[in-house]
Amino acid sequence: MTSATEPIVERRKGVAARAATALRTEAGLARLALGVAALHVVDDNFLQPQPGTSAADHLVGGLVQVAFFLLVAWAYPRLRPGARATLALGSGIFTVVMGVGEAGYYTRENGPSGDDFTGLLAIPAGFLLVVIGLATLWRSRKGGSLVRRYVRRALLTAGGLLAAFLVVFPVAQSYVVTHAARAYVPTPELGVAHQDVSFVTADGLRLEGWYVPSTNGATVIVFPGRKGPQEPARLLVSHGYGVLLFDRRGEGESEGDPNAFGWAGTRDVEAAIAYLRSRPEVDPGRIGGLGLSVGGEVMLQAAAEGAALGAVVSEGAGIRSVREAVELSGFERWLSTAVFAVSTVSTAVFASDLPPPSLTDLSAEIPAPVFFIYATPGQGGESLNPTYYEAASGPKEIWSAEGGHTGALAAEPEEYERRVTGFFDDNLVEGR
Repeated sequence: MTSATEPIVERRKGVAARAATALRTEAGLARLALGVAALHVVDDNFLQPQPGTSAADHLVGGLVQVAFFLLVAWAYPRLRPGARATLALGSGIFTVVMGVGEAGYYTRENGPSGDDFTGLLAIPAGFLLVVIGLATLWRSRKGGSLVRRYVRRALLTAGGLLAAFLVVFPVAQSYVVTHAARAYVPTPELGVAHQDVSFVTADGLRLEGWYVPSTNGATVIVFPGRKGPQEPARLLVSHGYGVLLFDRRGEGESEGDPNAFGWAGTRDVEAAIAYLRSRPEVDPGRIGGLGLSVGGEVMLQAAAEGAALGAVVSEGAGIRSVREAVELSGFERWLSTAVFAVSTVSTAVFASDLPPPSLTDLSAEIPAPVFFIYATPGQGGESLNPTYYEAASGPKEIWSAEGGHTGALAAEPEEYERRVTGFFDDNLVEGR
């Protein structure tokens, strides 16, 4: 007599056998690795998002990434060897970046937690895809003369390097800057005692920071983060200024998704201003901002969009999307535009956000006095600062400093002190 469970058992054995057979094929292994990558995307965006965020905040980016991996998995066995190898290599490199750039980093800093476990699984899955791609290329070598084979290999190598520079690198960079940020709080070295403070942004994120009250009546927000800005903050404190430093969203102890390009940074600065204005000892008309690198870009945007800043120092502002890249000239313009076009689209997908307005357009809208500092040579489009300066229609100053990107204080400490404190003295302290 046949048991009622025997057909079920037989079906399960059949499924297992078919799965085992599939995993012995190129397409089966590729689909397994792509499935692991898609699993991490779902886990990262929808099941275990960053503190302070929800699945709805990642809807567009998460769905686009899942759709990409599923589409590749569906199309893979239907493509010719060259196309399969290209997809395997590209998907594999990106999957390794997903795992190493986010889960690997946070595991090293704090130990694995949350979606780090699926992220760590993505690392071997990505390497498997890379191996599959290389093996497929090797097996699909064409015949012909020695010259033809080497010309073909040279062209493939050149094409691969070009694709890596124009596509793979900007996509990988965009993923890392929207998924990883400083995971620790640095040791405070402000020269005086500070207060631990926190405040909430308009979109509901709690940000953590340090506050030193003013002795000269003016307070400056030094941005971004609590690491790099400590040196200029110490300088300002020594001149009697109050300072506020805080972890931007997704960094240190603050909630939210990171974005090293600072696309949502104005919400953080606006929340910091609102917090300072709520303190009884702070004069709301004597709040300034000093931004370094992306912080300088965010300060310019915040001032242009009506943030209550009495004066702004922007040091090292450059390019944060293709909207600035097109302002460059010559060959640099075309190369940067091509790279930042891919980077901007990728960042928009990963952040589920749109790029901010051009800094040139924003500079024209700044009513407060603004001081542009840039390095020669600098990096990341710092050469555009004269363009931003020319566009600014309000009170303005500019200084081409030594020391490289945001290195003016270290390279020219006396001149930096004279210029920066003098600028804030003129606009936040004297005559008030």
